[in-house]
Amino acid sequence: MSAILIVIIVLIAIAFADFLLYAFSKRLRKFSIHFARIVLGLVFIFSGFVKAVDPLGSMYKFDDYFMAFGMPWLMPASLIMGFFLFCSEFIIGFCFLFNVKMKFFSWIMILYMTFFTILTIILAVKNPVSDCGCFGDAIILTNWETFYKNVSLLIFALIVFWGRNIIKNRFPNVTQYGIMFIGFAIILWISVYCYRHLPLMDFMPWKVGNKISEKVVDTPEIADINLVYKHKETGEIKKWTSKTLPYQDTAYFKQFEFVDQEKTVIQEYKPAPIHDFMVDDVNKVNHNADIIGNPGYQFLLISHDISKAEKSVFPVLNVFFEQCKEDTIGFAALCGSDFSTISNFRNETKAAYEFYTVDETALKSVVRSNPGLVLLKNGLVLDKWAWRDIPNFKEFKDQLPGYEKLIEKSAAGKPSK
Repeated sequence: MSAILIVIIVLIAIAFADFLLYAFSKRLRKFSIHFARIVLGLVFIFSGFVKAVDPLGSMYKFDDYFMAFGMPWLMPASLIMGFFLFCSEFIIGFCFLFNVKMKFFSWIMILYMTFFTILTIILAVKNPVSDCGCFGDAIILTNWETFYKNVSLLIFALIVFWGRNIIKNRFPNVTQYGIMFIGFAIILWISVYCYRHLPLMDFMPWKVGNKISEKVVDTPEIADINLVYKHKETGEIKKWTSKTLPYQDTAYFKQFEFVDQEKTVIQEYKPAPIHDFMVDDVNKVNHNADIIGNPGYQFLLISHDISKAEKSVFPVLNVFFEQCKEDTIGFAALCGSDFSTISNFRNETKAAYEFYTVDETALKSVVRSNPGLVLLKNGLVLDKWAWRDIPNFKEFKDQLPGYEKLIEKSAAGKPSK
């Protein structure tokens, strides 16, 4: 049982206990309503925030859903729908937390949770998309875990809905509308800033400070295996491992018969966070080792779809590349497009550096910008920039002491800040 599932089970138990307080204790009924209100407010604020810091990630998740349900014609609306979803979640949570317009927002909450509880049971049964995306990339939940989580939140929502007339707010209407506006302004500024630049908080495997070489290897399962034997005459149960099995004492061992095998998992198997990341040239030759594993400084220009990349930045990148070349600093472009499209684009932008192909989906997790720039050294992510923020060569050189400190911290096993 995963830690996330244990937390969800505890949350369901708390929700049920809060419901019992509401239903059977008049003295604690108001407490149960306000407790449910605060829990819902905090969860919705968190859910809205972690998606708002990565608006392109929310767009990609909507794209996944539309493709899974055979509605690709809705994909142009993915970004707008992503903004609407996380802004509405944050504002609902903000108003719940500060007890603003609860009669109105309790209706919104109950409709919201009813809809998503029904939706998530459908997703759990059919499993068209493995990760619901309800907490962005900050917390990955399976569809069943999402459904159980929504059941607990629906219980809290029902408590608030039934007690909406009990909840009083001493703020005048003007103040309540002001609080709503503050919540909207906060989430809108965060989401627009992160859309134009990069996420304020990076939950992806390619975040600054991560050693990419450690993210492409699966975490193996570690388990204790016990062989269970029963004495043929007395019924005595013995458990041995493969190393302690007394097979050499044949007379003693013949008195037992095998009945079962017990497995105790110490470390669960986990697939590598970064997969399908193969850097190939036009001849299908792989270059992961010499590019990702370059022991020197290595810039990666990332574009999941080169035909949609911002072209105005490429004259700047061409100059930057020439300066990197003079200092023998690696510079390569990784694209999710085919080489025919890449060739046309190179001719148009006069790009002289090498282009390689990588899976488009894998590139979307590297940097939330098209194009974006990533700096590596020996597989360690040192910095990332959206196309609007790409530095000039002097600015990069000025940052070298800071990068060296980050490399030293990584080598010492200290987490980056």
